[in-house]
Amino acid sequence: MKPVSIIESPSNLGLVMPEPGHEPGVKKLPAFLKSFGFYDKINTTKISPTSVPDYDGTVDKITGVRNRDEIMRYMLTQEVVLNEHLDAGFFPVVVGGDCSILIGNMYTLKKRGRYGVFYLDGHTDYVLPAQSTTAGVAGMDLALIAGLGHDMLTDLHNRKPYVEEHHIWCVGNREYDTAYLRPLLQSRIQYYDLMRLRKAGMERCTEHFFRMIEEENLDGFWIHFDVDVLNNRIMPAVDSPADDGLEYKELARLLLPLLRHPRATGIEITILDPELDPEGTYTRPFVDELSAIMNKAAGVKF
Repeated sequence: MKPVSIIESPSNLGLVMPEPGHEPGVKKLPAFLKSFGFYDKINTTKISPTSVPDYDGTVDKITGVRNRDEIMRYMLTQEVVLNEHLDAGFFPVVVGGDCSILIGNMYTLKKRGRYGVFYLDGHTDYVLPAQSTTAGVAGMDLALIAGLGHDMLTDLHNRKPYVEEHHIWCVGNREYDTAYLRPLLQSRIQYYDLMRLRKAGMERCTEHFFRMIEEENLDGFWIHFDVDVLNNRIMPAVDSPADDGLEYKELARLLLPLLRHPRATGIEITILDPELDPEGTYTRPFVDELSAIMNKAAGVKF
C-alpha cells in the first residue's frame, strides 16, 4: 500500500432526517473514529477536512432527490481534495458520512482514467428516485455512478457514466426483495449477495474482480465500505440494520487482497452513526479490527 491519508467527508446529505428537525448523525463519524485512535493506528500522514454544505432536506422536483444542490456542490469540493491526495501519491481513506460521497469520488476518478468499484455494502443502492421511499441519494448512489438517474447528478461536466456497469462488483447485499433487486439483475454489474459470497468464497469473489481489472486494463479501483455490510450483532449503529452480515474474519478475507492490490486507489467508509453508539461499544472493536486489517495489508509488523 501507498502511504495512507485521511479525507474527512462528513456528509449526511444523502439521508432523510431520522426525526423532524434532527439531522442524521453520520456527519460526526470522522471525529468519532479519530477519538478512538483510528487515525493514529493506521499511521496517517495527511489529514484533510472538507466543508459540507448545510443540510436542507428539500426534495428537488426535477431530479426527485433530497439535497440535490448541496450534493452537487459537495461533489466539486470532493474533486479538489481527492485529486490533491492522489497527486501526492497517497492512498486516501475517505471517512464519511453517508454513501452519497461515492458519487463525488467516482466523478473525480472518471477524469483521471478508467476505474472499477468494489461496492461492499449490506444493500445494493441501485434504485431510482421513483423506487425510493426517502428520496435519499445514499440509497441510489450505485445507480447514479453507473449513469442511471437525472443528468444533473449523473452527467456533471459530461462525465457520464462515472463508472461503467461491468466495472462494478456489488458485494454483500442481504436485501432480497424481488422488486428491489430487479434493476441490478438487469444490469451488467457483477453481483455477489451475502449467500452467494459465502457459497463461492471470499477469495473467488476478489479473484474474479481482479481478473476483470486486468482484462479491462483499468487504471485502478475504488473500494466502497459501508459498515452495514457487517453482522448486525457487531455493528448495529447504522440507519438500516438487518439480520446477519459479515463477521470481521470474513471482512478481512475480502479487504486484505483488495488493499494489497497494486491498482487499489482508495477506500471510503460510510454510514456508522455515532449517535447510535454513543459509548463506542461497537465502534471501538470496529476501529481495532479495521486498523489491524489495513496495517496487515501495509506490511506493518506488530
